[in-house]
Order: sequence, then structure tokens, then C-alpha cells
Amino acid sequence: MIRNVLGWILALVGAAAAVLSPFRTWYDGRLGRDYRIGDLFGGITDSGAPVLGSLLLPFAFAALLTLAGLLLRSRAAVALAGIVVLAFTVLWMVRVGQARGGLTVDTDGTGLDVGVALALGGGVLLLLAAVLLPGRRRRRRVDGEHDHDRYEPARQQGPDQPFPWSPGQGGPDGRGGPYGDGRDDSYGNGRGGPYGDGHAGPYGPDDRPPPEDHRYR
Repeated sequence: MIRNVLGWILALVGAAAAVLSPFRTWYDGRLGRDYRIGDLFGGITDSGAPVLGSLLLPFAFAALLTLAGLLLRSRAAVALAGIVVLAFTVLWMVRVGQARGGLTVDTDGTGLDVGVALALGGGVLLLLAAVLLPGRRRRRRVDGEHDHDRYEPARQQGPDQPFPWSPGQGGPDGRGGPYGDGRDDSYGNGRGGPYGDGHAGPYGPDDRPPPEDHRYR
């Protein structure tokens, strides 16, 4: 339970940090949402970027993917969100390093800033959350278990089907009946009789005692 709650907290904090990072300074006083997605593949430029075409778009997608993963209990979705955040952040760092001849971390705000730290931290938190989340549970079948081992009640209860076992499927040895030889009950109702020789009762089909005649009493 504690592990599940901690996974949820890390996932939500990581997604929030990733979405917040484009609104903070990334490099040399420039906000993350000012970088175009196309610049990550064609080279960093000084031109601005629309909101839907900036770094905010992949990070917002990662946040939505995180929420979907939490609701669906999918660890893979949360892990994928963390990979998306880290991949775009690292790709941005590579492109900026190529354009500026290297990356620096300065205290005067001319190097890497808090926005990059939020993005990297959010991606790492999402990966940790994916490890802590329990995910979906699947029932594992025990070796040797078959569908007919789970007995089901008879559809029609009567003198010839008083027990849930059916001939040829249920029973202790798979032959049907509570005795495993096709018999249904101890009174011979149905198949086999109590002695397994086809008798319908303790006297057999031909030697039943005649009914008593009460007319001469």
C-alpha cells in the first residue's frame, strides 16, 4: 500500500515538474517554451516558437500519458512518459551544445538554468514511479489445472443429477459422479446404481420385493 501511494506521488510530482519546466529559464535567460521542436532536429535558432510547437508540447503529452498510466495501472505508460521527457531534454542539450560550442553552468544566469533541472528531475521521478507502481495483476494457473477441474453445479437438479459432477467430465478421477465410476448417488438414481452393475436399487431391476397388498388387512 505504501509503495503504491509513493509511486502515485512520484508520478504526479514528476509530471508536474515536466510541464512546469518550459515556463522556466533553460539557457542564457531563454525560456523553454521559446525553443521550437523543429530546432531539436534542424539546429537551434534565435526565433521564437508557438506554444503548440514548443518544448511544452512533448512535456504536456508526457503528463497526459502519466495520468492515463495511473488510471489504467500501466507501469509501461508511466515509464514511457519519463523516457519522452528525458529524451527531449537530452536532445535539446545536445543541440544547444552544438550551437554554442558547449554547455556551461553559471550562477549569473548565462548557462543551464532551473528549467533544465526540472525537466531532468521530472523524467527521473517518472521512471522511479514506474518501478514502484504495482501494475496490473493477472491470475496465474497452477500447473496441471484444467478447466474441468473447476466443478460447476448441474443445470437441472433432479433424481438423475443430484450432484454437480457430470459423466465423463467431473468426479475425483474424471469419470463422473461422486464415486468416480458414473454413479450419481447411493440410491442408484440415474447411471450405474450404488453397486456399479446397472441395478436401479439394492434389489436390482428384476428382484424388487412386490408391493404389499393392504386389501386383506
